[in-house]
Amino acid sequence: MKYSASALLLLLLRPHGNNNQASDARALGACWGIICTSAWIPPNSVYWMTGGGHRMLFLFAILLLGFQVQGNASSALNKVWEEWKVKHSKRYDNQTEMVHRRAAWEHNVRLVLRHNLEASAGKHGFTLELNHLADMTAEEVNEKMNNLKVEEWVPVRNGTFEDKLDSEIPQSVDWRKHGLVSPVQNQGYCGSCWAFSSLGALEGQMKRKTGFLVPLSPQNLLDCSTSDGNLGCRGGYISKSYNYIIRNGGVDSESFYPYEHQKGECRYSVKGKAGYCSRFHILPQGDEETLKATVARVGPVAVAVNAMLPSFHLYRGGLYNVPNCNPKFINHAVLVVGYGSSGGQDFWLVKNSWGSAWGEAGYIRLARNKKNLCGIASFAVYPSL
Repeated sequence: MKYSASALLLLLLRPHGNNNQASDARALGACWGIICTSAWIPPNSVYWMTGGGHRMLFLFAILLLGFQVQGNASSALNKVWEEWKVKHSKRYDNQTEMVHRRAAWEHNVRLVLRHNLEASAGKHGFTLELNHLADMTAEEVNEKMNNLKVEEWVPVRNGTFEDKLDSEIPQSVDWRKHGLVSPVQNQGYCGSCWAFSSLGALEGQMKRKTGFLVPLSPQNLLDCSTSDGNLGCRGGYISKSYNYIIRNGGVDSESFYPYEHQKGECRYSVKGKAGYCSRFHILPQGDEETLKATVARVGPVAVAVNAMLPSFHLYRGGLYNVPNCNPKFINHAVLVVGYGSSGGQDFWLVKNSWGSAWGEAGYIRLARNKKNLCGIASFAVYPSL
């Protein structure tokens, strides 16, 4: 019997149990005979997400169907696991941790395969992959990396700012093309997103002022802004980052004060000063049009988003549009560096701080004009010099 792609999708995603071993075997055979050899999966499809080809997809199908993996299949699955660990430089302290990580990884394998099969059937406009976060549960990612503190929204009005918003707004903007965006960094297992986001917006303003793009030091903020209300790797605030920079008279460059993935003693020195600001502006809450105008006329803007979902953690590429991404539950700071449209769908171009191997070379295209999806405009801030 031959199966269409949609029929195969139903076979793979329906519930399976001990009473369905024969039909399960037929479904698995269909996977091997059709998915792994069929032309309906393009050569550059994300199904080859780790370079494993036919073997990789076959093993994913085994996991999804819930089979007891034995013999050659078990050896092959273990090999893929080992290859993934090597690729992402994973080492575990003990057997207990390794077992926990393996279980989380297999759970995410199922999630990625299910989602990407649905994406192939047209249900989603973005895809997932087994990135460096794939051995963590969603709860662990949110606890270790998404520690933005929720701030009270206080609108800040400025005449010059409003004059800029009255001017004509282009249909698309990408500040990377104009040299206002520094390379993507990796915050590691430290809840320092707030530092990367706030400094990203300041880097853009410094470039417009001086003509030079100089990456600024998140470590400086981690170590030195505790008295302003930030908590190092346990979280912080975008606005309080700017409060520190204003109070301190500046912030050092990344090259002078490099990132260490953990909080340390404050070592700020005026010798390394590379950025400063005199005030900051908080945009109207939930107003995507004002955010668009600000990005167009001012530059990159620091924002807070809901990054709680596994689909965000394992995002590979495409236009991220998840209806259940609640704008009220923000927990992660990122940087809006532009906006545009693709295939009739509007999006925000957002820089993350999870390394260039995450998403689209460290970026995500998040759906725009979808009722403040993921809270993209719930708390947006930019500094001025």
